[in-house]
Amino acid sequence: MRVLAAGSLRGVWPQLMAHFPEPVNTQFGPAGILREQIEAGQSCDLFASANLAHPQALLATGRALAVASFASNKLCLTLRSDRLRDGDDWRALLMRADLRLATSTPGCDPSGDYTQELFTRMGEAGESVRKRALALVGGHHSAAVPAGVLAAEWIIHSGQAEMFIGYASYANRLRQVAGLTIIDIPEPVNPRAHYAFAQLTARAQPLATFLQSQDAQRILRDAGFLSAS
Repeated sequence: MRVLAAGSLRGVWPQLMAHFPEPVNTQFGPAGILREQIEAGQSCDLFASANLAHPQALLATGRALAVASFASNKLCLTLRSDRLRDGDDWRALLMRADLRLATSTPGCDPSGDYTQELFTRMGEAGESVRKRALALVGGHHSAAVPAGVLAAEWIIHSGQAEMFIGYASYANRLRQVAGLTIIDIPEPVNPRAHYAFAQLTARAQPLATFLQSQDAQRILRDAGFLSAS
């Protein structure tokens, strides 16, 4: 079985597949780019996306048999620790002109799209942040994040920016990296990222069923994801 899956699922996917009885060949990448590949004719039995829009687009054009949500996520801010000042919260940090902010690439990577939604929810303040934000990962021409390293860790430790907005499912792993501080972004300004799959062939039905099972949901929660609801 061939699966295309959002890059943010890379860490939890081996744990999920260890509980699935059939062999699965999985390719990871930014969900928007993976959707483009499917639309261009790349063979795939199931597409696991970090948003609902890409699977629904495949369903609307007749490329998918079914679509369903299976997890959710939210955003957090990762900061170079020595740049934190007393009293700084997430909003104050984003507004600081002396700090460079990196994000994923909107359109190609849903994380970038959710970040743009965050800026919109911030109102006028968010527009100034949007103008300064650097889309450094997840795009067609972005440099590849080194294997075994998280995007926020690589961006900050390589000196490309002092802050990175990414998925909160990475927060526990990032807290273990020296020199990084994780800042929560509160609701309701924090967008909810809805993960969904598009089942493209009948062969993928068992995997589609498994991703919605209690076992899969437990594994996803243990890895830092939220429930689909």
